[in-house]
Amino acid sequence: PDLVAYYNNIGAVYDNMGEYSKALSLYERSLEIRKIALPPNHPDLVAYYNNIGAVYDNMGEYSKALSLYERSLEIRKIALPPNH
Repeated sequence: PDLVAYYNNIGAVYDNMGEYSKALSLYERSLEIRKIALPPNHPDLVAYYNNIGAVYDNMGEYSKALSLYERSLEIRKIALPPNH
């Protein structure tokens, strides 16, 4: 789990450089590690789903991006009060 931040940060650099496949691989690795340590609807997972969604958005794969953004929203709806 301590490696997640490093994978995530390196993924962000690749994303900024436009090297989306490398970014995607690192973001997905980060998510998989976090999913092992956390329950499936844990709010900390939202950032990882959003990061992966943003890469797909940058790649023009909008349906994949939308699916991940919707997953993030579902988790937030569970974690936050309805009037938040």
